[in-house]
Amino acid sequence: MEKIKKNFGFGFMRLPMKDSEVDIAETKRMVDRFMAAGFNYFDTAHGYLETKSEPALRECLTERYDREEYFLVNKLSGMFFNREEDIRPLFDEQLKACGVEYFDMYLLHAQSRNNYDHYQKCRAYETVFDLKREGKIRHVGISFHDSPSFLDKILNDYPEIEAVQIQFNYLDYDEADIESYACYEVCRRHNKPVIIMEPVKGGNLANLPPKAAQILNDLNGGSNASYAIRFAAGFAGVMMVLSGMSTIGQMDDNISYMQDFKPLDERESAAIEKVCTVLRSSRSISCTKCRYCTDGCPKKIAIPDLFEVYNNKYVFNNPQAKERYRFITAGKAKASDCVGCGQCETICPQHLKIRELLGKLTEEFE
Repeated sequence: MEKIKKNFGFGFMRLPMKDSEVDIAETKRMVDRFMAAGFNYFDTAHGYLETKSEPALRECLTERYDREEYFLVNKLSGMFFNREEDIRPLFDEQLKACGVEYFDMYLLHAQSRNNYDHYQKCRAYETVFDLKREGKIRHVGISFHDSPSFLDKILNDYPEIEAVQIQFNYLDYDEADIESYACYEVCRRHNKPVIIMEPVKGGNLANLPPKAAQILNDLNGGSNASYAIRFAAGFAGVMMVLSGMSTIGQMDDNISYMQDFKPLDERESAAIEKVCTVLRSSRSISCTKCRYCTDGCPKKIAIPDLFEVYNNKYVFNNPQAKERYRFITAGKAKASDCVGCGQCETICPQHLKIRELLGKLTEEFE
């Protein structure tokens, strides 16, 4: 992975949008700013932005920069193949969509006990390792959303895996449902480089409630996001921290402290602990708006948007929350339209009890 220049990556999951389409002009500006600052790691997946991420990456990056200038990561997502024979055509489609002849790294996406059998039955790991031998992939890794013991199982089953991408941030560090640090320790025990996703927890750690934000403001230092990203990047064995940036302002902020990276000091670490105490005492829903849950919802409920309304009421004391709920659901599915199928819960990286939460929203807003 010698092509990687720095330990900060550009995730193509939360790009600037205009009228439901990727804002190409703004994304080009962000790519250029990122590259000019000496960074070159880009991460995408076939399903990101309803399959709009890969073509946007081609238009904004691969058609404009020499292939050796950037390190490109893509993923094999289980929802896009049903049998072994589907994988190679999907992979070729991804290469074409991205405008490249090979991927620097290819991750078996969102591995957990809910989908691992599917990947094994379809010989997905074996196919991906074959693609590496053929030179179409330089490195093979996994992204992971499950328990430390299950991660240990996968790494024992497939020791050829070269890197692991895990959710890791200061709020999930020792949460029982996520176990970020314990998963990190498994990676270290297997000597696998760690890639961090969701260091700002889908923006939640950038948009803190006033009481928590004040704790960081009192440090007279950087932005809320800066403390979250620097926290994640400061651990040994972390080769990359990803950020899903959607504005040039976010890009500039991230570059300002990652270009000459320094880990948190003792005072900053103590402040982070205080922020965690405040956040855990709130009634927030820990949704990162990854939108994996919406893809398979038979009623097309905008689950992350509805959860955001709930958080705005209970974390930020927004008096207009009920009106906002009515606006979002006007002519569309409401929380009460949930049929209880549970597809959302099987894929949620945060392991949220979505059906139960939708019931709370129904009582609260309908």
